Amino acid sequence: MAGGSSPSPAAAPVQVRCAGCRGVLAVGPGMTEFICPKCHMAQRLPPQLMPKSTSSSSSSPPPKPPAKPSLPPSTQPRRGAPPAQGVDPTKIQLPCAHCQAVLNVPHGLARFRCPQCGVDLAVDHAKLQNFLASSNSAPPSGLAPASGPTTQVPPVPFLQILQPGVAQPLQLVAGATIPMVLPAAEPEEINEVAIDVEREEDEGGTVGETFTDYRPPKLSLGLSHPDPVVETSSLSAVQPPEPTYNLNIMDELDETKALSCLQIETIVYACQRHLHHLPTGDRAGFFIGDGAGVGKGRTIAGLIWENWQQGRHKAVWVSVGSDLKYDARRDLDDVGAKCVQVHPLNKLPYSKLDSKAIGIKNGVIFVTYSSLIASSERGRSRLQQLVQWCGHEFDGLLVFDECHKAKNLIPDAGSQPTRTGKAVLEIQEKLPEARVVYCSATGASEPRNLGYMVRLGLWGEGTSFHNFPQFLGALEKGGVGALELVAMDMKARGMYVCRTLSYKGADFYIVEAPLEERMMNMYRKAAEFWAELRLELLSASELIAEEKGNSNQIWRLYWASHQRFFRHMCMSAKVPAVVRLAKEALAENKCVVIGLQSTGEARTEEAVTKYGVEMEDFVSGPRELLLKLVEENYPLPPKPDSFQQGEEKFTEIQRKRHSAQDVSFKGRVRKVAKMVDVSDDDTDDYSPSESDHESTESDEEFHMCQICNTEEEKSLLLHCSSCSRHVHPNCLTPPWTGMLTDDWACYTCKIVEDEEIEQDAHVADFSKRYDAAVEKKLKILDIIRSLDLPNNPLDDIIDQLGGPDNVAEITGRRGMLIRALDGKGVVYQARNAKEVSMEMINMHEKQQFMDGKKLIAIISEAGSAGVSLHADRRAKNQRRRVHITLELPWSADRAIQQFGRTHRSNQTSAPQYRLLFTNLGGEKRFASIVAKRLESLGALTQGDRRAGPSLSAFNYDSNYGKKALTMMYRGIMEQDSFPVVPPGCSDDEASIQAFIDEAKAALISVGIIRDAVVCNGKDGGKFSGRIVDSDMHDVARFLNRLLGLDPNIQNRLFDLFTSILDVVLHNARIEGQLDSGIVDIKAKKIEMKESPKTVHTDSLSGALTVLFTFTIDRGRTWESAKAMLEERQKDGAGSSNDGFYESRREWMGRRHFILAFEGSTEGMYKIIRPAIGDALREMPSTELKSKYRKVSSIDKVSKGWQEEYDTSSKQCMHGSKCKIGSYCTIGRRLQEVNILGGLILPVWGAIEKALAKQVRQIHKRIRVVRLVTTNDSQRIVGLLIPNSAVESVLTGLQWVQDIDD
Repeated sequence: MAGGSSPSPAAAPVQVRCAGCRGVLAVGPGMTEFICPKCHMAQRLPPQLMPKSTSSSSSSPPPKPPAKPSLPPSTQPRRGAPPAQGVDPTKIQLPCAHCQAVLNVPHGLARFRCPQCGVDLAVDHAKLQNFLASSNSAPPSGLAPASGPTTQVPPVPFLQILQPGVAQPLQLVAGATIPMVLPAAEPEEINEVAIDVEREEDEGGTVGETFTDYRPPKLSLGLSHPDPVVETSSLSAVQPPEPTYNLNIMDELDETKALSCLQIETIVYACQRHLHHLPTGDRAGFFIGDGAGVGKGRTIAGLIWENWQQGRHKAVWVSVGSDLKYDARRDLDDVGAKCVQVHPLNKLPYSKLDSKAIGIKNGVIFVTYSSLIASSERGRSRLQQLVQWCGHEFDGLLVFDECHKAKNLIPDAGSQPTRTGKAVLEIQEKLPEARVVYCSATGASEPRNLGYMVRLGLWGEGTSFHNFPQFLGALEKGGVGALELVAMDMKARGMYVCRTLSYKGADFYIVEAPLEERMMNMYRKAAEFWAELRLELLSASELIAEEKGNSNQIWRLYWASHQRFFRHMCMSAKVPAVVRLAKEALAENKCVVIGLQSTGEARTEEAVTKYGVEMEDFVSGPRELLLKLVEENYPLPPKPDSFQQGEEKFTEIQRKRHSAQDVSFKGRVRKVAKMVDVSDDDTDDYSPSESDHESTESDEEFHMCQICNTEEEKSLLLHCSSCSRHVHPNCLTPPWTGMLTDDWACYTCKIVEDEEIEQDAHVADFSKRYDAAVEKKLKILDIIRSLDLPNNPLDDIIDQLGGPDNVAEITGRRGMLIRALDGKGVVYQARNAKEVSMEMINMHEKQQFMDGKKLIAIISEAGSAGVSLHADRRAKNQRRRVHITLELPWSADRAIQQFGRTHRSNQTSAPQYRLLFTNLGGEKRFASIVAKRLESLGALTQGDRRAGPSLSAFNYDSNYGKKALTMMYRGIMEQDSFPVVPPGCSDDEASIQAFIDEAKAALISVGIIRDAVVCNGKDGGKFSGRIVDSDMHDVARFLNRLLGLDPNIQNRLFDLFTSILDVVLHNARIEGQLDSGIVDIKAKKIEMKESPKTVHTDSLSGALTVLFTFTIDRGRTWESAKAMLEERQKDGAGSSNDGFYESRREWMGRRHFILAFEGSTEGMYKIIRPAIGDALREMPSTELKSKYRKVSSIDKVSKGWQEEYDTSSKQCMHGSKCKIGSYCTIGRRLQEVNILGGLILPVWGAIEKALAKQVRQIHKRIRVVRLVTTNDSQRIVGLLIPNSAVESVLTGLQWVQDIDD
């Protein structure tokens, strides 16, 4: 350089440990205040790391102040240095005396615990005053000068470490206030009541009415539906687009009245949607999401007939079962389409459908999902056959009925897409002009299963999401609220309808069926047996330790059988309750439908193969399952036969080698010479026997040494008794010097003999081990046969309810066991009678039930899809249905399908549902899976999670469930303390330790704790082991394995898990992290402030995105509060603790007042506040009494209540110095609420970006809210936009609007 000066080295970043998460952070040069990117804790550098005082050396000019400050001075960011985001200006930043972490200390807080090192601290007043004095001389924090002297913060310990047991000075009592002056401005005091109110507001509102009665909002065609139909409140708040399509078949429908107004509405919107094309060029599709029984089949038939009248005479109808083709034919006849032929594809050959041989030129091809993926031996597929028949220009209907069968196109990580899902996608790709209709009550039980609905245009070209994974990611990130938006969005764009038959009149009861004493003993012994069987398999597996793959396979089969066994036991435990409920229903002149999933046919057929068609009693599914597991998979050592075969080969080789002759050369020459002499004699009577005899005598005199190959007399050579070799003694290594005996053996033979002896011992040992293992296996099989285990529930129920003559069975099994005519034993027979084919048996049984010839029906999944068993007005049997679920289906899709068998249109009465559970904690595992699906199913396909039958209490397999399980496991493994006292324990350590020991033993027995050993020494008798990381949060595995425990410890573990889950959920709710889906905003007055702003218009449907602004008044006047209390006291419903309370502490010179009533449960109180009215959560009595005290003076309360009511109309609870200022709504009575309604998905990206910039965590989340205006009862559902985010959102949406324009 010119001046020869070297450039100053760049200042290195400072490394500090975060006071919150303890992670190491690199803080940039010049930055003294920062926010941790991981835990978001605001903090600043410790005093010893603060930059040293420097002279004016910086050449950079001071930054210019902004022309128009948009923020209050206290929140204006610093220029020139990184902004100190999140450092709370209302608190003092003081270093911990122990770890030196800089902490945000609220004013007035005298004692607290350091969040980093856990040391108890107290504020040192004297040193703090010195610090404040030095701080007051420092420059203000609003705008830091770029150069000039800075005041070094004195590194003095303001926080003293509290010593346990040592008396502290009087001024350090908790709650004492510390007078101080901050450089900028005096902050607001920390208001505990404001914190409580903030938590309540973050939790969201109460759940409103779930359903509203449905009538088509924009069409008045056709008659009303024969049964009450409802729509979720959320969806009903969304208006579909204006109908513009004119139906060709309308005149005909007016005459026949075959379709109701809502079925006609569906046809109009579907045909209207089919007139549009997506930006990709494909024709847009339509989704019919109506609930089971609304009449989707007839709607599809109407669509086919409308398209037929438009000249489109080809249609493809894909459904789940070939039986449903009869329903398709019936529906087409009902709408007047008798001329349209239905051709079942599974009955046709694989050749061209329009060929002369088959001759199908038009009509409906009815195909099942299983046929869609079928192919012939020559490789021709049904899919190719359909595409060829339709032709590439095909613009007719392509209907995917019960389209949930195509789910799993986009499976979870690690699994493969289903062939059905891929086939459904492929046919849509090959027929781009087809008019696609997706039709199912359970079309999208979770967002992943929307993957095949490519014609809805929710992702791809022209949308906010480039592809399906991006769309899926946004939904999963947005939580349940985002899922609810999708359903509303689809309706607003005219591509979706979803109505449900009203469940008014239908009763849902969860019936607990406690285990009877015999069943309890049976279950307990079975659990003990499985634990012993596991130990037996562990010890037996050691014999085949080298076969690792085989061992893994055994354990996979073991745990799969374990789960099936106890699921079967749970079913069997409910049989007495099912029989009792069924008999009660029949006595009340009702009829019964019993739903289950598994029929146990596989076990029955195996038993029939083993024992014959005649048996003493019904087959026990659990017993047969156990027998099969042990018979086919018990590890045995290799059979000794294999060793004996090897031994025989070895002996044979030795025998052949030993039989080789060892004759000397001289001996052979003499033999030949003698033979020549005889032949030279020309004697004709040559006797071989004589000559041989002579030669042998002469041969034995000489032998060849097998080592040195020299001839020697026999007497001088050693002769091996094993291999018959002759050798010189000195030719051996080492030379032989011992005595010569008749049984002498050469060294080689000696080794072989030793090996043979060892081999024999080895074979004998293996034989012994093999025999012992076989004997053990046979003993286990004998124990299984002697166990008292229940019969197959299906056969048992049919038998107890009067046999096949009284019970209609609609299942997929081919045969059944029935009691013999003489009552002794049972006989296996085919389900179908002579006059009914197996294919038609379910239809026949259904008709028997609907005609009233049989008053009990049992259905399995095979009989679930599409079968109608309701109290149909057209059927002879119109008794009320009692639907008992013996076994809840594995998925919500199946549960909804099964519930819909008995609740359908045109019924005389709604069914009664009885959901049976045992009192076993582990059985709720099965409810958990279904509840998880039902929760998101209701959210996605009906716009409201509360739409499905309520099983959400059983949804344990969630992120919160995983967290609770980890906490429970850590407690059991003594790595952490339990957040709750385990059930059945008192607070003393001994009872908790006894529970831990019992829980460890239980978890070891079901393989969750591995590598278990019994400790010695001071922990003698205790178990130690480990739980692998993957099991720590695997709720499904925990609930599965739980089933195999004794009912007592099973229920205690389950209760502990649910108690911890409650704590986790409570904490998530307090922190504002709990995803509550759609939240209702309640207030005494809700009015629209101004005309809604249209911020976006969808180009395809014309649907709008609208910003609504409302003014709401949440408060409760003094007169109203006083009247409430008086009325309660007058009715005698109150308790002595009811009344007005004031806060024990003052904030800004005043106290807060509340009205408290005893709530729904003992010890909980309903709270009413002047500013916000009814609080959302009830307060425990302990919290009420610690924070508030009861006031008897009405005048005092009246004045305080009115003052707070008036003040809250203008400002929040934090007072005039609130750091967020006018944007803060905490405890504010009058406030503005902004809701973005209408179409959300097209502008999703812009909204997400705007919300991400918000300071408060709760404002960053996508929150869907619902409100009803009090002046004109207008219902609005949409995204809640925080006041501070409105401008940012509008800017983003304007940008989206510009792009669209």
